[in-house]
Amino acid sequence: MTMASQINPALVEWSGPNGLPRFESVRDEDFGQAFDAALKLHDAEIDSIANNTEAASFSNTIKALEIVGDELSRVSALFWNRAGAHTNDAIQALEREIAPKMSRHYSRIAMNEGLFRRVDSLWEKRQELGLTVEEMRVLERHWKGFVRAGAKLSREQQERLASINETLAGLGAQFGQNVLGDEKDWSLVLTDEQDLAGLPGLLKDAMSAAARERSAPEGAYAVTLSRSIIEPFLTFSSRRDLREKAFHAWVKRGENGGERDNVAIVRQVLALRLEKAKLLGYENFAAYKLDDTMAKTPANVNNLLMKVWAKARSKASEEEASLQGLMAEDGINGKVQPWDWRYYAEKLRERMFDFSESELKPYLQLEKIIEACFDVAHRLFGITMTEAKGITAYHPDVRVFEVRDAEGTLKAMFLGDYFARSSKRSGAWMSSFQSQHKLPLKNGAEGELPIIYNVCNFAKPAPGKPALLSLDDARTLFHEFGHGLHGMLSDVTYPSVSGTGVSRDFVELPSQLYEHWLTVPEILTRYAVHYETGEPMPKALLDKVLAARTFNAGFNTVEFTSSALVDMALHTRGAVDDPMKVQAQILSEIGMPSSIVMRHATPHFQHVFSGDGYSAGYYSYMWSEVLDADAFAAFEETGNAFDPVMARKLKNNIYSVGGSIDPEEAYKGFRGKLPDPEAMLKKKGLAMVGELSGSDA
Repeated sequence: MTMASQINPALVEWSGPNGLPRFESVRDEDFGQAFDAALKLHDAEIDSIANNTEAASFSNTIKALEIVGDELSRVSALFWNRAGAHTNDAIQALEREIAPKMSRHYSRIAMNEGLFRRVDSLWEKRQELGLTVEEMRVLERHWKGFVRAGAKLSREQQERLASINETLAGLGAQFGQNVLGDEKDWSLVLTDEQDLAGLPGLLKDAMSAAARERSAPEGAYAVTLSRSIIEPFLTFSSRRDLREKAFHAWVKRGENGGERDNVAIVRQVLALRLEKAKLLGYENFAAYKLDDTMAKTPANVNNLLMKVWAKARSKASEEEASLQGLMAEDGINGKVQPWDWRYYAEKLRERMFDFSESELKPYLQLEKIIEACFDVAHRLFGITMTEAKGITAYHPDVRVFEVRDAEGTLKAMFLGDYFARSSKRSGAWMSSFQSQHKLPLKNGAEGELPIIYNVCNFAKPAPGKPALLSLDDARTLFHEFGHGLHGMLSDVTYPSVSGTGVSRDFVELPSQLYEHWLTVPEILTRYAVHYETGEPMPKALLDKVLAARTFNAGFNTVEFTSSALVDMALHTRGAVDDPMKVQAQILSEIGMPSSIVMRHATPHFQHVFSGDGYSAGYYSYMWSEVLDADAFAAFEETGNAFDPVMARKLKNNIYSVGGSIDPEEAYKGFRGKLPDPEAMLKKKGLAMVGELSGSDA
């Protein structure tokens, strides 16, 4: 297949150290031609499977499907990494072209009648094939994938579905770019010392660095819409007028009209998703998305969300009354506004627990929290993380680590990309350049090691200064590394069920569970050390931090749950002419406090509308939270957060099996039973015994 010669070898022949790509040899202009050639190669491979004259077998059909498209996978991995973590105008233009092109490609595969006949014939006689549990899961995934992609529709319906998917892909790419554009273009440049009132020195350092990145005048400070700056600014700035100005810019991302109008995009997306669901025989898009999850139905999701909502709103009401009192002390008689909450909550935290976030931050050095992440993984799973210096990654800030097991065998490569920059979309995520599997490849290799990366958006410090984190930042680091471990510890045969290849409402379990170890006292005692003195966090401060873990729980849960409820409603209420009107109606129906806003308003809800990964699925963080709270309770019951027996069960049943077994069976293999939501409510500080039963999970 000479088409491969049209691809820059650096994109597909990963000859860097330990099988990494040679990032320094990858150029933006390589991707267009590489995609065209890789797509043609994949088409040819698919046709050879579909047109095989031998009778369909698991080996010549399903196993073959698992390993084809290697060039396309590699080109795609490099491109989508660049599009998310280090983009530019050229990449964004190509993204708008590639997203619908990829959708068209996979629609053609789904419409390949000969290929589906082979898969369908295997599915019909699956009980006669002598398959392992993992092979049965892989067969099921392929068969359901074809059916859910329209393989059983008429040709006319298939063509309409393909057109819908192609349009949705383009709209999702545009949605994300619009949010990034709003974030990139807005900043509040401050030059007067009075404008910095209340801000701790470490935040001012980060704002100074942000101002330099934006070529602001010497000595200026910039408030940006990166969470690592906007949230602490809203927490510490005593300038209520500036807080309000910054807050409005933050919540209006994607809703500013003009060429970046995401409201219009959402309207189109919702209409197309509804049409897609109905084509495939579902009442609405949420029913389609949930059909292959643990939750199963929108009713099950809403049942959990609404019961938690009632507790959260009640708790938030109590919290708001306390904040109102603090505002009155400052001579402010009006209601608590959304731009007031973080500021007065921080004052309340100081009063209740006698410590502030700024007092805590000097003890949370990025470098030490990374070490803590790695140490927990070593104690639980026996792996060792060693930085590989001198390896060029996709950006100078990115660090590369080798991951080895207790015998010293290389098990994975891990890349950490920690600092915010204008070329990176907001938020934090885990992804992979390559997933673990054991199948032989056409280049002669026996399987592949996982190459996993974490992307965060922490404020980059001024030169010579350490990067310091908030407690939420530290949790984010642990969360994403938990996802990373799910990929790095994977030990399956087939790539489609490797690592994070699990149902959406199970995928957050390994990440959210891992967060618990951040606040294990022996971890904080060892790694929470002052960046100047090296002294560990004083026990008195540590005790206060642990005591305050459920502080502001009502606010945090209202922020999240309202977003999840809006997501579900938008995807269950039929046709939506005005998404913002529906959002307002939903918030009114549930009694959303005026002092709190959704964590992700619809026009910048990237989880849901920048692609459909979490569409009708944002609830899954809470669904997984039921699991993770119960799972950590298993360790607590032993009296040892690193109990070796439980750690072995955790690795063998959760972190290493990917999607090779049913998630409920995986969880029961670890815990012996399905979870009860009570542990999650207790963790959040919302527990009221007897109001929820295990069946709700």
